[in-house]
Amino acid sequence: MNKFLNEFKDRGYFYQCTNEIELSRLLDHKKINAYIGFDSTASSLHVGSLMQIMCLRLLQKHGHRPIVLLGGGTTRIGDPSGKEETRKILSEKKIESNIKNIEKVFKIFLQTKNPKLKPIFVNNYKWLRKLNYINFLREIGKHFTINKMLSFDSVKLRLEREQSLSYMEFNYMILQAYDFLELNKTKNCLMQIGGSDQWGNIVNGVELVKRYSSKQVYGLTTPLITLASGAKMGKTEKGAVWLDKKLLSSYDYWQFWRNTDDRDVVKFLKMFTDKDVSEIESIKDKNINDLKTLLANEATTLLHGKAAAVKASETAKKTFAGGSGDELPVIKIKKDQINNGLNIIDLSIKTNLFSSKSEIRRTIKNSGLKINNSTVTDENLVINVSDFEDDVLKLSHGKKNHVLIKIIG
Repeated sequence: MNKFLNEFKDRGYFYQCTNEIELSRLLDHKKINAYIGFDSTASSLHVGSLMQIMCLRLLQKHGHRPIVLLGGGTTRIGDPSGKEETRKILSEKKIESNIKNIEKVFKIFLQTKNPKLKPIFVNNYKWLRKLNYINFLREIGKHFTINKMLSFDSVKLRLEREQSLSYMEFNYMILQAYDFLELNKTKNCLMQIGGSDQWGNIVNGVELVKRYSSKQVYGLTTPLITLASGAKMGKTEKGAVWLDKKLLSSYDYWQFWRNTDDRDVVKFLKMFTDKDVSEIESIKDKNINDLKTLLANEATTLLHGKAAAVKASETAKKTFAGGSGDELPVIKIKKDQINNGLNIIDLSIKTNLFSSKSEIRRTIKNSGLKINNSTVTDENLVINVSDFEDDVLKLSHGKKNHVLIKIIG
């Protein structure tokens, strides 16, 4: 099997392929251009899109060139795949702003200096906005049947649940197929990669290229990632795990990976780090907490850099010494409440570790209250922003009661 496809499978990226044997032969003899499309519905991508980004990294590793399609056109319509209701339509100004921000993420993860490997960025609004409706129906629409379009899960499930599906959304799959045709013609793109929920749309593109220009192209899909707990990848109870440091600090990003369920750690080391699969296999039975730290360090390094990963790791060690970091409750406090200083007693009462301010005073008198593992000796102590590390402070009552206080806003 081709080396790219072999590693693609070893890392757990593989789900389906339109013609695996032919694709393997092609990749053995030729370096190709391949694309993944990303809708621009938010100002940043989150961890739920990270597998696709790692697939682009893997393409570059094996000498292939990635095409990043930012869906300025299709975002104006909305992909119905996996959605139970019509997406909110964004303004054109918002979509273009999102595209500019999202593009920065790819420039962090992907090689940008090698002219043979650096990503090609395209916006499908460039060609979709120029389409003539009558000509499009005559030249492209004739290759699609309503019967087949109704059979795809993105449509079928919505109809079975009697949920509305607009004509605008119904056209999405045709436009995505047309993207593949356009990229094949203008960028010599021979493969599309996407999540398994995109299988129908990808197959449509492969078939359209073949019918329209008699060329062979390929589709490859990745599995949809769910956590061992059953939760959806990319979000926590606190919100989305963004790939933009303006929206999520390197410390919080590190903590997300460090708090990975034991059952997911080895799988995520393969999927979301550059560690060799053979090396991961050789260490998979080591201490699970060491593996979690390795995952957090490696994943954070890819996005935020080595220095930020080291700092986050060191901060966590200091913060969690004497307590179980995975289980500590988090209390959020607005920055303006702490900017001018907050008395230790007023801060402590917010944590629910104490029933009264008098209990806090007794605890301080008995050396039982600590801030970041340092004993508080003065009940008049004022806590400032400078006492927080990466906007996080640990408050401890005795040896077993701990809470994290996090600055927000």
